[in-house]
Amino acid sequence: MQKIALGVCSSISVYKACEVVRGFQKAGFQVQVIMTQNATRLVRPLLFGALTDMDVLVDLFEEDNAARIPHVEEARTVSLLVVSPATANIIGKFASGIADDFLSTFYMVVKCPVLIAPAMNEGMLKHDQTQLNIKKLKAMGSTFVEPETGHLACGDEGWGRLASPEKIVQEGLRLLHISQSLKGKSILVTAGPTREYLDPVRFLTNRSSGKMGYALAKEALRRGADVVLVSGPTTLLPPEGVDLVSVQTADEMGTAVSQRFDKTDVVIMAAAVSDIKFKETALQKLKKKTLAAELAVEPTLDILKSLESKKRKKVLVGFAAETEHLEKNALQKVKDKHLDFIVANNVNEEGIGFESDFNRVSLVFEDGTVIHSDRKSKPDISRLILDEIEALIGKKNG
Repeated sequence: MQKIALGVCSSISVYKACEVVRGFQKAGFQVQVIMTQNATRLVRPLLFGALTDMDVLVDLFEEDNAARIPHVEEARTVSLLVVSPATANIIGKFASGIADDFLSTFYMVVKCPVLIAPAMNEGMLKHDQTQLNIKKLKAMGSTFVEPETGHLACGDEGWGRLASPEKIVQEGLRLLHISQSLKGKSILVTAGPTREYLDPVRFLTNRSSGKMGYALAKEALRRGADVVLVSGPTTLLPPEGVDLVSVQTADEMGTAVSQRFDKTDVVIMAAAVSDIKFKETALQKLKKKTLAAELAVEPTLDILKSLESKKRKKVLVGFAAETEHLEKNALQKVKDKHLDFIVANNVNEEGIGFESDFNRVSLVFEDGTVIHSDRKSKPDISRLILDEIEALIGKKNG
């Protein structure tokens, strides 16, 4: 039986958490309740203990057994963390990395999907800091069940009312279903820039941060896939559980992809691979006065193009950073490289794409179909892309 962790905070709507427990239990899940200290001043842990037939976790230092670290052990056993109701305080802690009680510490070590259902006064919800914290958590991959408008505990009418328990459970079950949707599939993701060296200290590269590729790898992991992440140089920590292959040049990335291609079901080329390289790489640093004579270049390997002859039923997805004629140029690349679709974005648009936590993309398919996204966090964009990949896998295997 899969286990869900339910974080309960000190909102007047805390009583609705009982219905959330029952909803997940009816769907066949165990529920481990974790309460904040302030929540226990509104409802005693005994109530949730009786509902779940499990001890409620509250105190980070309650365990006497020094060999056991409860928040780490529990984090390994749960398939979903739901926080309902979630106060402005816990949202702020999650967003800031503060871990000073069981729930906030548990959040820091858990690897499963996180679902947050806020409940608070409208003024607190609309406060700039709360909105910034929510935006940050969404960019980090957490899913929110948005609060509703209605009668609030303070007597006002407005936004901040906890979403219905049925809606929270439904969204939780959706995330749980997604967590198994790619089980048994092998996905290879490339990420980051490549570097083409002129000499030991100079190289050609680009502005790619690797954030999009790393978000795709993390989302594929959440859906149960075996993930290989072939990454150029970045400052990012790889998601725990991926098989990381670090490379520098386009040739190294091409070799890494080719070596693993036969055992891969899906290739997502999110890396920004250099289009050209120097014809020769000097073993010693070149002097400034000789640089101009040493800048002869040639094309690098087109990795996706090199895979088309052995594609078979595999799904191949490319990325295209464009500055003009976005859909026209993207469609031409899809056809030239026999891709299933390409993810295109206009890198001239400020605040998205390279180095940003956000993107706005167009998914362009071989038949000319285009799916446009709004400006979204890169984790949200990764969900959109993997939803389309899952649909393609179903068609190819159907």
